[in-house]
Amino acid sequence: MMSTDLKLTPNMDRPDDIYANLLAAHEGLSKDESDALNARLILILMNHIGERRVLAQALNAARAPADR
Repeated sequence: MMSTDLKLTPNMDRPDDIYANLLAAHEGLSKDESDALNARLILILMNHIGERRVLAQALNAARAPADR
């Protein structure tokens, strides 16, 4: 059973490597291509999470001011 609470604390193995992979995926792409890649990645990860409540929490967190 998946957790129904959004994790906002660090939860990635080797986050710097993951960030570097994300940047590398965008290399050589136009702004439109980069935006499309981000949209596809978001939808893929949303599908993986799958729980509407967690996804709603994530959307709310993303819309909140960065200074929270």
